[in-house]
Amino acid sequence: MALYEHVFLARQDLAQAQVDALAEAATKIVEDNQGKVTKTETWGLRSLAYRIAKNRKAHYVMLHIDAPAGVVAELERQTAINEDVIRYMTIRVDELEQGPSAMMRRGEREGRRGDREGGRGERGDRPRREDREVA
Repeated sequence: MALYEHVFLARQDLAQAQVDALAEAATKIVEDNQGKVTKTETWGLRSLAYRIAKNRKAHYVMLHIDAPAGVVAELERQTAINEDVIRYMTIRVDELEQGPSAMMRRGEREGRRGDREGGRGERGDRPRREDREVA
């Protein structure tokens, strides 16, 4: 069987429970056709580079799939029919990435540096000018 990464973007006005239901439906399609979903990652609500069908944001979900090509064709057919999915892409890979994906690691890295809205980052232990005593 071949290995695939399937990413889909769901409409911004969906609740997280509805996005999870879309991921479960995709998993069911794969498993009903003798395939296997090895990992599901929800990347959350993210901004799009450009508007797609009047959406400025979308819920991103990635599935790691181990299945024959016919299963992926059926998954893409069902995904294309679904009005809640605004974009999808499936790519065949030689091996599936272990651990969190690059998108998940990116969020962890940004969290360590502090927030960008006035956060002090890694040098946050140094007192600010107005907090220092004047000699």
